[in-house]
This record gives sequence, C-alpha cells and structure tokens, in this order.
Amino acid sequence: MTTTRSRVDLYDTTLRDGAQMEGITLSVEDKLKIARKLDELGVDYIEGGWPGSNPKDAEFFVRAQTLNLQHARLVAFGSTRKAGGDASSDANLRALLDARTPVVTLVGKAHDMHVRDVLETSLEENLAMIADSFRYLTAQGRTCFFDAEHFFDGFVANRAYALQALKAAASGGATCLILCDTNGGMTTQQLTDAVRAVQAEIDTPLGIHTHNDAELAVANTLAAVELGVQQVQACVNGYGERCGNANLLSVIANLKLKMGMDVVSDEQLRSLTDVSLYISEIVNMAPNPYQPYVGASAFTHKGGLHTAAVLKNDRTYQHVQPDVVGNQQRMVVSELGGSSGLIEKLKQVGFEFEVSRDDARNMQQEINDLEALGYSFEGADASLYLLARRRQPDYAAPFELDSYRTVERALSATSRHNREIECEAIAKVVVNGETLQEVAEGNGPVSALDAAVRKALVKFHPSVNAIHLIDYKVRIIDSAAGTNAAVRVLIESSDGHHVWTTVGASTDVIEASWLALSDSLEYFLVKRAGWSPG
Repeated sequence: MTTTRSRVDLYDTTLRDGAQMEGITLSVEDKLKIARKLDELGVDYIEGGWPGSNPKDAEFFVRAQTLNLQHARLVAFGSTRKAGGDASSDANLRALLDARTPVVTLVGKAHDMHVRDVLETSLEENLAMIADSFRYLTAQGRTCFFDAEHFFDGFVANRAYALQALKAAASGGATCLILCDTNGGMTTQQLTDAVRAVQAEIDTPLGIHTHNDAELAVANTLAAVELGVQQVQACVNGYGERCGNANLLSVIANLKLKMGMDVVSDEQLRSLTDVSLYISEIVNMAPNPYQPYVGASAFTHKGGLHTAAVLKNDRTYQHVQPDVVGNQQRMVVSELGGSSGLIEKLKQVGFEFEVSRDDARNMQQEINDLEALGYSFEGADASLYLLARRRQPDYAAPFELDSYRTVERALSATSRHNREIECEAIAKVVVNGETLQEVAEGNGPVSALDAAVRKALVKFHPSVNAIHLIDYKVRIIDSAAGTNAAVRVLIESSDGHHVWTTVGASTDVIEASWLALSDSLEYFLVKRAGWSPG
C-alpha cells in the first residue's frame, strides 16, 4: 500500500559513506562543492563526514560554517562512546560537538555478534554505550539520530537484542532510529518483516539505510517508505562501499514520480541529471550511462520497432518523460534500427537536408554493411552525419587522401620498458585538385599521420589547427581472431567550443585510425568551419 504522506526526509551520506567507494577520494574543496549542490537539490540533511576520524573531515566542518545552506542541515557522524569509558570525556563525542553542526548521527552496534567479536565487550555494556552517548549529546542541545548498524542481520540473529539497541538510543533522546542493512543482503520481504516488528514495539520515528550488495537497495528503501519510515539515507549515483548505497537520485525520482511524495520541487527534480553529472565530475568517476532516470542511455532507443513506436507515441517505451528529470530522448543508429528512427537521429545530429523514407532505407542498408565490417555509429554522431552528407548528389569532400606511408623505428634501450620510438609519416593529400605532400613526425604513427595531413590542409584550411584530440579508443571486434582481428577506432575531438566523435574500422589499426581521423577533420570543416562544395 502506497503511503499518503506528502514527503519523507532526504538524508545524503555521499560525503561520508559514498566516499568509501573504491576509487573515490574527496578533497575538502570537493566536499564543499558537493554540499552546495545537494542543498540546491533540496536534500534535508547532509552528512559531512566523521570529524573525529581524520584531519580532512575536521577541516571540512570548520569551513562548512560559511556554506550558508538555504535548506539542508549539516550532520556530523561518529560512533558511541568507547567501552568502559565516560561519554563526557570521550574524544569522539567531543569532536562531534566541536563540529558545531545542529544534527549529530551516532552509529552503534545492533548485532550481538559485532558487539562480542568487534567491540569485544558485553551486550549490556554496548547498550549502556548507546544510551549514555545520546543522553550526553542531547543534553548539549544537539538533535541526534541513531544509525543502528547491521540492524537487519542482527534482527535475524537475535531479535530481542536488536530491538534493545533501538530502545537504548530512544531512551537517550535519539529522535530518529535508522535501520541499516549494512551488508546489503536483505531481501525485501525480510526487510519489511523487520520494519513491521519494530513499529509494533517502538514509537520513535524510523529511517532506512540500505546497501546494494543484492541489487535491492532502492527497492528496499521504497518498501520501507511504504511502511511509514520518515527518513531515507542514500548516496548520489549509488556511490558507497563495495557495491554502493541506495542511489539517492533514483530514490528521489521514484518517491516523487511513482509515489506522489513532494520530496523536492518540480524544478529541483529537473536538475537530477545535472546533479548526477556534476558530482560524477567532482569525484572523477565516469558517469554510468545505464543509470536509471539520469543516465545517457536511460531514454535511448535503438531497435527499429521501438524507435518507430516512440516517434508516434513516446509513452510506448518510456515510463516517464525524460525532461522531468533533466534528461533527453536519444535515438541510436545500428543494424537493429529502422528508417523512422534513422530520420529522427539525423535531425538530432543536426543534418540540414530532407531525408525521404526511401533514402533512409538505403542509408540503413549501408549502415548494416559497414557494421558488418566492424563499424558502430552508436557513439559516433559526426561520422553518421558525414555518411548522410556524402550521399547528397552535390557533395564533394574538402580533401582526399591520395596515399600515406608511416615509418617506425625503435631505438636501443636500457630496458624493455623505456625504449624510445621514432615515427614519421608521409602523406599525399588532394585539395582543390592540387596534390600536396608533407612529412611529419609524431610520438606514434597515428600522431605522425595526423601532423602530416594537417601540414597539407592548413594551406587551404588554416582553421584545422583549432582541432585537438580529446580521446582515442581502440576496440578489438573479434578477439578470437587474435592478431588478425579487425579493430574499431573511436576518436573524440574538439575545437574548444564543440565536441564530436568519429569512427573507423579495419584489420589495420593505422588505417582504422586514419578513417576516424579523416572523418574528424572533414566534419569540422563541413559542419563547424563553414566549408561547402564550390
């Protein structure tokens, strides 16, 4: 049964739990930028880190005093007092107070095995640690939440003790008890059974914190919300230790669009894709194109039947409109596509000429033939544009490569890993009926060939010097063929204002590279530099 409440509190833990993901390291400046973006998104609580654990988090809380958050409340995270100690003299609790945040979240053990094997103390002492810590912090005027670590596993192992841990926190003044699936292994049925059992015995508001080790983090979070939990903890883009935490962006979209809860405004919802990409850039993690709602492929259509249907009624293969989450619909071209989707895709890549259904069918056949040779136009919009442009009867390319030769010489080295390579390319290029020959060197055969061709082109097209390569990828088409395999080369280029991608395929990696490189140069001249036949 879907809840009728208008909202739940959004609690983001990207800066602490999310930063525990392999490959993520955040500077203090990074954390401040992310906190500002989360505040703009409409998050209610931002967990900044653990001030008692490292100098960087301590510095963050000092600098965070100047953030001037418009909506969110900053949270400091830490653990309950040490076993056998006193809350008033506990260094960790003192660091939490020194962080000067209005809210503190304390993590404590709710699983008897962890109390005995990790804390190495008695079950009774752990309950006292929880209650004492909350009494001390609430007496200092802090709003306190309890992260009941390993709660669901603890509930399965020792139901009575897991509930006692929650009651100890509530007795100390915790205003929200967050049930944590720390290992991320609970099924939805196991999780909801436990939540109902807690609700039957405890009146304190509950929260939910799930990990994604069983691919159920978002589903389990939503199931808990349906039962009435009042706070959801999650991370942007599903970052987090091991397989990650519940994805905050998916949770927000589902709560608002599927469950009718106004957790953010419509305008904030439209910023979801921007938030995803912005934070991906800061944490230096490549965006997941298949991420629901905000991924580049979330509203992408490839199959011919799909694209034809979507063009008639986009609800046929889309569960929501992409613009409501700041994303956009895309068509990709492949051997699975149809003429309708190809026509729409050409519009999206800026093709200026009318394309009939017959033209599109013929072009689709050409695409099928090229893909059989190893091409793929799914991520190479500039090559697709040129493919269509070259089919125009009045089109003539701005240059043609007559021939090329590359020479590579390996010099002597002190070890096999530091050998110097000399590369030279000779290229004959035909421009306006004139054959030009140039020689150039590079740090590899493709680099040398690029330099030689540019030296020839610059006499007629000086603007080519604005082009620089951003990315270069080589993919083996059929690994079973070994060194005889065809390769596909994707080149991403930019002129400082626009970015475009081209593709080439061949059994020779230099030829495949040249095909992609020449497409890049030709696309720039035709589409960006204003060159036209005649």
